[in-house]
Amino acid sequence: MNVPGGTRRVRDGSGGISAFVALLAVALLALLGLVVDGGAQVSAQQAASVEAEQAARAGAGAISVDALRAGSVTVDVQQAVATADAFTVEAGHPGSTSVDGNSVTVLVQYRIPTEILGIVGISSLPVSASATAVNVNGVTEGG
Repeated sequence: MNVPGGTRRVRDGSGGISAFVALLAVALLALLGLVVDGGAQVSAQQAASVEAEQAARAGAGAISVDALRAGSVTVDVQQAVATADAFTVEAGHPGSTSVDGNSVTVLVQYRIPTEILGIVGISSLPVSASATAVNVNGVTEGG
């Protein structure tokens, strides 16, 4: 293309390539973040599930002594909640516990920090798990 004054403009594609490389680098960084931080989230999710299951089992094991003396086996609600909550606190992720009859349900929720996704503004990822345990007692079938 001729420009007045006799100079000539040359258009090369180097700016387009630079933009493509920058975009590709961002995409690869985001993919790396999903792999690393997503993997950490999956691992934390499994750990939270185990924590909730163990806390629920511990709570379901809190038998009411008064009911046992009266001839029935029931869960002591206050002791079950205290035992399950103490388990989650000891594990490092305080949860919430509810009791319905002989069923103890524990919900554990927390957030884990990200390693790579923090670069794009995602500083933490949620983790949650819920588990229910039932106190089973007695012999249901004999032989």
